[in-house]
Amino acid sequence: MQLDSLDHLVLTVGDIDVTLAFYQRVLGMQAVEFAGGRKALSFGTQKINLHLAGNEFAPHARQPLPGSADLCFLTHVALADVIAHLDACQVPIEEGPVQRTGATGPILSVYLRDPDGNLLEIASPLEARPAT
Repeated sequence: MQLDSLDHLVLTVGDIDVTLAFYQRVLGMQAVEFAGGRKALSFGTQKINLHLAGNEFAPHARQPLPGSADLCFLTHVALADVIAHLDACQVPIEEGPVQRTGATGPILSVYLRDPDGNLLEIASPLEARPAT
């Protein structure tokens, strides 16, 4: 067997509306509704399904907990612009910019937290950055 890509992942959250608002305002994701009122966030060709803690859809992780995820998102936007946007949204940067190794090569990253405390990494591939 060989896998091709990630279709979606699930975040267990303390408040779905707060999560939707944060990811839309700060990360530019789109809120979507599917399958009988379930909520998700869409970006690119991926989706993040949201489960409310204590009311998860089955099947689910053995121990679903808000704040237990560590996710990295790639962007083509210059990291300086990402930092300015986060500042305008009053979202503190926990670390960065710092160079890391992504799935396909070096990336430049900043780290922040969502309302549940999940660690979010926003990264720009170093090869794709325009020369300054």
